[in-house]
Amino acid sequence: MSKSGVAGPSGTRGAYPWVVLGLLWFCGFFNYADRQAVNSVFPMLAKEFSLSDIQLGVIGSAFMIVYATTSPFAGYVVDRVRRRILIPAGLAFWSLICAATGLSSSFAQLVFFRGAEGLGESFYFPASLSFLADYHGRATRSRALGIHQTSVYLGTAGGAALAGKLAEHYGWRSPFYALGLAGLVYAVILGFLLIEPKRGQSDAAKGPGDEDFGIDELEALRAHDPISAKASRILGNPAALLLLCVFVGANFVASAFLTWLPTFLFRKFTMGIAASSLTSTVWPLASLFGALLGGLLADLAAARRRGGRILVQALGLILGAPFVFATGWTESRGLTVVAMAAAGLCKGIYDANIFASLFDVVRPEDRGTAAGLMNSLGWAGGFLAPVAVGAASNSFGLDVAIASTALVYLLVGMLALAAAKVAEAGTPSRETDILPPDERPGS
Repeated sequence: MSKSGVAGPSGTRGAYPWVVLGLLWFCGFFNYADRQAVNSVFPMLAKEFSLSDIQLGVIGSAFMIVYATTSPFAGYVVDRVRRRILIPAGLAFWSLICAATGLSSSFAQLVFFRGAEGLGESFYFPASLSFLADYHGRATRSRALGIHQTSVYLGTAGGAALAGKLAEHYGWRSPFYALGLAGLVYAVILGFLLIEPKRGQSDAAKGPGDEDFGIDELEALRAHDPISAKASRILGNPAALLLLCVFVGANFVASAFLTWLPTFLFRKFTMGIAASSLTSTVWPLASLFGALLGGLLADLAAARRRGGRILVQALGLILGAPFVFATGWTESRGLTVVAMAAAGLCKGIYDANIFASLFDVVRPEDRGTAAGLMNSLGWAGGFLAPVAVGAASNSFGLDVAIASTALVYLLVGMLALAAAKVAEAGTPSRETDILPPDERPGS
């Protein structure tokens, strides 16, 4: 490592890129376990605070609204500061908020703390994913990000199961205290172990005699462009814009499942809190295997064609649509579990490549902003889902509301096919994109 605390060639070769993946995996676990815990205790919250389905949806949406609003700013900050500091600091902040949620004594306080947790967590994914992308190049990026994505599923499952079990035995406040304390301890550990990589180093050509790699001085200056310039480059990229739109729809469906699946099972099959929470974990656990499969398939596809990763995503979405429908529609408990598992597997295939596909079509020094922008737009779609499904549940029933989200999956699957076609048609290369317009080839 250099005197500046940034990893040089010796610090980013060998096993350490995979060590980084392991360290961030546990951080990603806490990220989703903390946000999922509240959904498992909805029936208890509804009883204690006399809440309607729409009010429960507001609690679910509060996190997403703040998360979506602050993500572009978070992504811009990620492109300007050391991520090795930002990641553990963010974990410590949202862990404190998670613990404080257990102190809530009113609906308004629950909404406030959920929103505050969205602020803390909004920095994590732009920071961690750009961090990983700088340690893993095109040959391993989908696999690395796919493995990291499994932390989302195990965090979702772990948070749901733990919250349900603790709440049933010790009250609904206990899981927030437990997760918050564990996250604070890990934040301290993480702060000592991360080494900052040079931005773009995994995309730079490295030969046998190379002494250094990473973005050059011109790109280093451009890394500090104003957020408007970065956003303009990203939104002006047709492939990136289509991928952002796909994520909005895919995240709408995911948010509906994350928020309402435990309550759906609790009501439809008259399960207890612990049993419904545990059964709901079938969906994210199946996604884990889908993410591993999707990462492997996408790396193979990307080696053969430019839009290969995106085609794998489209496959996951289109194949997943009928299983999303079946989850809400079938009356059989066994078939519901099978449908949940199949929907989760297909979701994982898509999820493994959310950011790997985006990073293939944007500049390395814009990755933090791009990830923040994707989070913002995606969760803008996501925060509508809990309230929309809650309102539909009041009119048509929760089963119909969940089944209807399959149409969204099918639509964005077709949109992903279009994104792959645009990516294969070609986007400006990194080398020519950094030149002024009058110096680019053909100008």
